[in-house]
Amino acid sequence: MIKSELVQRIAAQNPHLYQRDVENIVNAILGEITSAMAQGDRVELRGFGAFSVKHRPARTGRNPRTGAHVSVEQKSVPFFKTGKEMRERLNKLDDAEAPPAAESEATA
Repeated sequence: MIKSELVQRIAAQNPHLYQRDVENIVNAILGEITSAMAQGDRVELRGFGAFSVKHRPARTGRNPRTGAHVSVEQKSVPFFKTGKEMRERLNKLDDAEAPPAAESEATA
């Protein structure tokens, strides 16, 4: 799902809101998450997950084409850890879609 699809879905579920207002709300939420992470803060949405920043130290890498050694500077990368409720919901969906193990072994 891309951001525009998310905006359309939220607008469809809330007909009393204009689509442009929903888009502004989604942009504001994502902007605040990004700003907080840029300041080094952790953003936690209960039941959904937590966004944080991990710092990778400088290292020596290798160019796969030439094999030459190159220096890679330190960098900060975004990290997302799912919340317990989301993991449980996803695992329930996976369990419902997958056939039971005993049946698949019996037919093999």
